[in-house]
Amino acid sequence: MIDEAILELAPMVGVTAACAAVGRPRATHYRRHRKSPLPPKPVRGAAPQPRALTHVERHEVLRVLHEPQHVDEAPATVYAKLLDDGIYLASTATMYRILRVEGEVSERRRQATHPAHVKPELVARGANDVWSWDITKLLGPVKWTWFYLYVIIDIYSRYIPGWMLARAEWAHLAERLLADTIGQQGIDRNQLTIHADRGASMASKAVAVLLGDLGVTKSHSRPHVSNDNPYSESQFKTMKYRPEFPKRFGSFEDAQSFTRRFFDWYNNEHRHSGIGFHTPADVHYGRAEAIRAQRATVLDAAYRSHPERFVRMAPTPPPLPDTAWINKPTQTVSMGTGRTGSPVRRRVQLDLRPGDACCCLGAGGRQPGCTHRRRRCRDPASR
Repeated sequence: MIDEAILELAPMVGVTAACAAVGRPRATHYRRHRKSPLPPKPVRGAAPQPRALTHVERHEVLRVLHEPQHVDEAPATVYAKLLDDGIYLASTATMYRILRVEGEVSERRRQATHPAHVKPELVARGANDVWSWDITKLLGPVKWTWFYLYVIIDIYSRYIPGWMLARAEWAHLAERLLADTIGQQGIDRNQLTIHADRGASMASKAVAVLLGDLGVTKSHSRPHVSNDNPYSESQFKTMKYRPEFPKRFGSFEDAQSFTRRFFDWYNNEHRHSGIGFHTPADVHYGRAEAIRAQRATVLDAAYRSHPERFVRMAPTPPPLPDTAWINKPTQTVSMGTGRTGSPVRRRVQLDLRPGDACCCLGAGGRQPGCTHRRRRCRDPASR
């Protein structure tokens, strides 16, 4: 009788209310009417995504990615080059999804990590504000022989204004390269900052005297911390990950021929992800805005053709950077207290311009807990 009453009431008020009305615990009702074993659940097939690319379109994307001129390039670079040619096939994320299905996306090497420390802070808001330079070794034809590649990079535009290949690492060679490059770029006094690590050539007296005579500010990384010179390290990695980079160079002339071809490609053809997938030369010499406008025209046409494929918003080309930092400064900000009563702090990014007073500066000078460099916590009026 009770079971029949629950079965009649359940469709109208639900099982829980029906059990409460007749005075039977809900668990008892479920236990008595449990089916063991449980009936198999119906198999549901994956519903096709109406906005997905068709089978033909996916094969076309794969065909383009497998072409000889794109097979060794990242999908984001292929995407940018196709936009420059007036072609839109799919977004960068869609290209990665298609490659992932084909098993063609994987990390090639283990990436090293380093602990965080107090860092030097440099900012560039345009070309020729901050340069970074370093020296890397290239393996020679036999064991224990190397060629030394000196490279200068503009951290804002990623342009290589000067480089030199030598048979040895000498301070006077670095001095000559810096002097020639500064003269070619027309650098004024007190305009440029040059950052480097603490190698013998970088910290040499000859280089320091030259930069002082030219009115160039010099900056150095902390000892044994390569992350303080990220732009040079990243550029060297780009060069040594190129498919045509050999294990060893057959001769000095062979190495010089390769580096000449590489830097011409890097400055004038390489679409760099840090500058909106433009070439460093276009950003360095002010041509990037016009190219970005042309890319926007291509994307607008693609959006008008298939607006249903762009779910969130109309696509836009990657923006150009406003600033480039070497170790953007941070400050610890108090966020109150936690559940245990202990203080909660969070590190936030600061937007300090060179010469600005520290935000921690008070009537008593440098405040406790300030993490900024000493020169930023000094009253500008006292300089």
